[in-house]
Amino acid sequence: MIGGMHTILYSRNADAVREFLRDVLKFPSVDAGHGWLIFAAPPAEIAVHPTEGQSYAELYLMCPSLEETMEELKGRGVEFPTPITEQRWGLLTQLKLPDGELLGLYEPKHPLSIKMKPAPTRLARKSHAKKKKPGKTKARARKHRRNH
Repeated sequence: MIGGMHTILYSRNADAVREFLRDVLKFPSVDAGHGWLIFAAPPAEIAVHPTEGQSYAELYLMCPSLEETMEELKGRGVEFPTPITEQRWGLLTQLKLPDGELLGLYEPKHPLSIKMKPAPTRLARKSHAKKKKPGKTKARARKHRRNH
């Protein structure tokens, strides 16, 4: 039935936003002809929220660690004009696109319908970095053979 989703961003500076998606966010793309790039997006979710006013749509990028993602993107020249806020559903900020528009970026705290690995805790990252991968011991090899 439905095999994918196509999102369109309209911009007064489309070339700069395309370069940003390609060079800064590192999204892979295909050329649909005449340099018209169509980008592969990360896995996505759709949520429908009630509103009392006019219906509208929003677009957010998600990341497993907002702090680490912001640090990496700042190193690539990305600006974050809004401070991080804590929402009940996650940590939220906005990044500035080359055309001046803002795009939401958040670290979800809610259950995910997609397969996005959570960021390891700082303690886990530090201990993992110090650990050396042990070779298979004879006992581990016997256990592996027994279970398979």
